[in-house]
Amino acid sequence: QVRLLESGGGLVQAGDSLRLSCAMSGGAFSAYPMGWFRQAPGKEREFVAVINWRSVITYYADSVKGRFIISRDNAKNTMYLQMNSLKPEDTAVYYCAADGKIERLRGRTANYWGRGTQVTVSS
Repeated sequence: QVRLLESGGGLVQAGDSLRLSCAMSGGAFSAYPMGWFRQAPGKEREFVAVINWRSVITYYADSVKGRFIISRDNAKNTMYLQMNSLKPEDTAVYYCAADGKIERLRGRTANYWGRGTQVTVSS
């Protein structure tokens, strides 16, 4: 069974950087497009970024474009989200997800989800 485990969240100040990791077990990591999503209190889960299995295709939400970078290391079964110039509005629980189709991820649908890691950005 595919399992996803996020790590790297924490409390930072505005302008700081964080790198989130998402490790997959129980599945063929390199076969899956992967994505990052986030959910702030009282808000719906929103798309952040996705990456295809060869790292050739990436998409970002407008709110993070130019600040966040999604990447993956298929040899380590791990996906990353480098978050720079963090803002208080980036505060949320960040989830990683995997699905067979990148279009489904862009539509906030996925077969597999992690449990999330909290990111809090203070002003």
